[in-house]
Amino acid sequence: MKTEMNIVNSAEGTTLVLGGTGKTGRRVAERLKALGVPTRIASRSGRPSFDWNDQSTWEVALDGVTAVYITYAPDIAIPGATDAIHAFVEKAAEQGVQRLVLLSGRGEEEAQHCERIVQDAGVEWTVVRASWFNQNFSEGEFLGMVLDGAITLPAADIPEPFVDVDDIADVAVAALTEDGHNGEIYEVTGPRMLTFTEVAKEISRAAGREVQFIPIPKEAFAGAIADSGAPEEIAWLLNYLFDTVLDGRNAYVCDGVQRALGREPTDFAEYANRIAASGIWKVAA
Repeated sequence: MKTEMNIVNSAEGTTLVLGGTGKTGRRVAERLKALGVPTRIASRSGRPSFDWNDQSTWEVALDGVTAVYITYAPDIAIPGATDAIHAFVEKAAEQGVQRLVLLSGRGEEEAQHCERIVQDAGVEWTVVRASWFNQNFSEGEFLGMVLDGAITLPAADIPEPFVDVDDIADVAVAALTEDGHNGEIYEVTGPRMLTFTEVAKEISRAAGREVQFIPIPKEAFAGAIADSGAPEEIAWLLNYLFDTVLDGRNAYVCDGVQRALGREPTDFAEYANRIAASGIWKVAA
């Protein structure tokens, strides 16, 4: 009965998914559509177009929208994100948006500032705080390393409760479509902490071949990123994450998935088995 009511409520307006082609946004949009919720995916190449750096694109994207899933690429902690979030949230409230769900970052001071902006918008809000994604190893920045058999990163042996992106999407969709999530900060993690060495062992076990973790100096990593021609924002973000966030501040497990969904979060081993079975980690003999 609750699900039926939620779908009817959502049908009163459109749900806008910012970053609708990204890791979490794509999954959020797929789930909303499966529920029958009118959904608009926002991207620079979409119709209507949406560009964080061009406020003239925001009004059309927000037309008829009652709920928004907010993600900021490549990360909400990058310089300039706070100003953009502030301006967008103001515009959304002006145009009648009733519910905001923000993807935020664990242990990121800049992200928490954006959270306060959303909380002060005068509409319903939910914050989903997340950090290191499982999917970084299968559809993100580190997939090439996994395929090469060596995860080479400037990380110490500090544990991190890696979280599955599918869990993040489930929490976000619940917050967008159900009652009872207003004013909640869901800090989402996996069920246990793993070092990068332990992550490599889990991937090795699931993939049936050896994948090592090889720590490298931060300077060497920064130089490799610069030499790769990666966009400036991506280079800044990767250096920020390893230099600032992966210092032990997030080395604890949280109950955000359990509180939002009433179930346990996905374990990294379950994720690794699923990805291995899909063939994504398979390399030519």
